[in-house]
Amino acid sequence: MQRLWISAAGVSGLLAVGLSAIDAHAELDARAMVQSVAMLLGWHAPALIGLALWNRRQGNLVAGVLVAGLVLFSGAVLVRAFAGVSLGPVAPIGGTMMMAGWALLAVLAWRR
Repeated sequence: MQRLWISAAGVSGLLAVGLSAIDAHAELDARAMVQSVAMLLGWHAPALIGLALWNRRQGNLVAGVLVAGLVLFSGAVLVRAFAGVSLGPVAPIGGTMMMAGWALLAVLAWRR
């Protein structure tokens, strides 16, 4: 699982840089949405590396929740930004999952 989370960190970082480049050079009406996704992906890339190196069971659980939230949130926001299509509650569900992942990390850090 460690390789999976480090790989997810690499993809997250790659997409953060790529979306930042799109934001800087593209003529988009939805630039704020693209900036938001790039920023979130950039923040989560180093966190996923840290989780890959942390306690396997707990790190895997937190990383899984964060990655699922990132995929749902980022995917829904980018679909809306580029296609103008709303996926309904997918983005808020993904955002809630990311928040839950961070809360889970805070709680599990105190468990033995």
